[in-house]
Amino acid sequence: MITAPPSGTATAAPVYDRASEDVGNIVEFGHVNLRVPDQQLAILFYVMGLGLTRDPYLMVGVDNGWINVGACQFHLPVGKAQVLRGVVGLVMPDLEALRARLTAVTPRLRGTAFAFTHTAWQIDVTCPWGNRLRVHAPDPARFGRITLGMPYVEIDCTPGTARRIARFYAEILAAPAQCGAGGAGGADAGGAFASIPVGLNERLVFRETARESRPYDGHHIQVAVADFSGVHRRLLERGLITEESNQSQYRFQDIIDLDTAAVLATIEHEVRSMRHPMYARALVNRNPDITNDHYAAGHQAAIWRMAPGT
Repeated sequence: MITAPPSGTATAAPVYDRASEDVGNIVEFGHVNLRVPDQQLAILFYVMGLGLTRDPYLMVGVDNGWINVGACQFHLPVGKAQVLRGVVGLVMPDLEALRARLTAVTPRLRGTAFAFTHTAWQIDVTCPWGNRLRVHAPDPARFGRITLGMPYVEIDCTPGTARRIARFYAEILAAPAQCGAGGAGGADAGGAFASIPVGLNERLVFRETARESRPYDGHHIQVAVADFSGVHRRLLERGLITEESNQSQYRFQDIIDLDTAAVLATIEHEVRSMRHPMYARALVNRNPDITNDHYAAGHQAAIWRMAPGT
């Protein structure tokens, strides 16, 4: 952002808002991992219904499916169904086309938890096992310059915990967390929240709610951090490391009050370094409007970032 000089004054050197370029220590949001009992139903929902892309290079068998969403992914290993305690926010370029695809797969998903409702500005979708997704049209003011992506993951937390959760991320993960009320990170629900920037266009949002929370079932998210050893040291000092995965990765799951050590929220974080072999891996995203009956050469790939000047 540049601040212009007042009208009629001599031209001065531009003044830049340098803070608007800050990213924070959490430099990448990689994926949301949710186990699914039926890989065929998962492909029917995520690929045919949502119009997303199964990764063509990794996890191409029947035991796991990686689903690309711009620069992020869903990981869907086969197992007992897991349900995120919150909602995953998505951006897609054409909500009317999405509504048509969801309508087309509805008969094949009867008998599951699948459902969707739509308005002019978003579509709320429930997957066959109860995970909630909120799909928005592109909006650079809210989500950055993405036309396809996962701009936020909103996680339920109990009343009175948001500020302490924000402090945990600020002091342990060196992330510039913020607190407020109302919408955040693209979410439209009310209530106090902690918002944690993750990478260029993504956020974790912990939303206070009085709604009864289901027991944590092991689902996880994956992030990458710049200060890999510093975060590890601070977590280890508090006994929060749950897995020493390999040289480039570790895990933790409890977010605690830094004064009392009381657990405020639980969701496993798969933490990677920027030297992890898959850091910033380029993902294949297809254009779901292209079919064998409606085909145009050169238009198979989805454009997941806005063009210059838009």
